[in-house]
Amino acid sequence: MGSLWQFFGLPDPEGNTNAPPRTAPPSNAPVSLSSGPEGDSETPPAPEPSPTTTVTPSPLSETDIDLSQLRTPPLGWTGPMTPDGEAFHDLGMEVQRQRPLPNKALRYIAPDVMKRIPTGPMLERVMQGDTAIVDLRPLVHMESHQMACRREIKHMADQARVSVFSLDAEDKLLMVPGHNVVVDMQKHELGLTPLL
Repeated sequence: MGSLWQFFGLPDPEGNTNAPPRTAPPSNAPVSLSSGPEGDSETPPAPEPSPTTTVTPSPLSETDIDLSQLRTPPLGWTGPMTPDGEAFHDLGMEVQRQRPLPNKALRYIAPDVMKRIPTGPMLERVMQGDTAIVDLRPLVHMESHQMACRREIKHMADQARVSVFSLDAEDKLLMVPGHNVVVDMQKHELGLTPLL
């Protein structure tokens, strides 16, 4: 009786040798259906074994095994192998793919100790595709300095040919999208008022 692996036509991964022996593939020689003398002259009759000769099976050694019948794994195969030397496709094996490194980033920018916004490096990053979030909230009591920073950010955005968007009602949290970043301007809610 065959195993479950044989029922599905798969090689046994545990290497049980209860499998039936493989038969040789049929020859590609043409077969004649006529029983005339022409068919007998083309193919010699097969020799019949004599009934008196008995063949005793001898144990096979490793040197007697015909290795030409074994299937070789596909080229470049690195997966598991069955004991018969065939490639075993383990469907439960996890394969990790290399994730591509992201080429765009979200940058948070706040004023430095001298209360300046680094617009030069910010312009380079925006041109590379990074989106910048500029936080002017630390400049709470400096309204004129906030306006100067907004003008400087607007000038930088004009050089990069992008727009500046306000993320809050007081225009203290600004977003500068990176080059080739799409911003939906039809559906957006600004400030905290709609959430309350």
